[in-house]
Amino acid sequence: HTYHPRGFEILGVSLDEVLGAARVISNLDPKPGMAFGQEDVHYITPDIFVYKIGDEYVVVLNDEGLPNLRINSFYRNALAGAAEIDAKAGEYIQEKMRGAMWLIKSIHQRQRTIYKVTKSIVKFQREFFDGGIEHLKPLVLRDVAEDIEMHESTISRVTTNKYVQTPQGLFELKYFFNSGISTMRGETI
Repeated sequence: HTYHPRGFEILGVSLDEVLGAARVISNLDPKPGMAFGQEDVHYITPDIFVYKIGDEYVVVLNDEGLPNLRINSFYRNALAGAAEIDAKAGEYIQEKMRGAMWLIKSIHQRQRTIYKVTKSIVKFQREFFDGGIEHLKPLVLRDVAEDIEMHESTISRVTTNKYVQTPQGLFELKYFFNSGISTMRGETI
């Protein structure tokens, strides 16, 4: 029968030395880089997706983060006369209902605007979506504003901090607006 030495014997160390090393290792930080890294990690969720289906690009809003807002039927019924309420309470409910309806309408309008802006960007930057960053064309807010018949300030507002997931990667909508790069001969490319 042949004797096979244990691992620590092969290394020429005692069992106590191995146990001491194991104690030191167990007290070490398993993620030492965390002390030097950014504390808050911010994940970007796309507000809109652009998918290529066949030869066409399809724009899809990401409604996942938006709550499904609607008016509570209790208050709607109260205003319709189903419940006995005094005039002051009725005015209060009506005022709050108008505010809630305005908020819901504003959110839907903003979503429609983001959709229209992204469709326009896809139209102007088709080569980018097909071929990548080196095919990005000069584009200014005015181009999209005129295309969808809205004011430049509206386009600027809805593209700030809004992200689009494309076949080329994730980009802020503002990324697509640039004046181009001037060559040494003064041409814009």
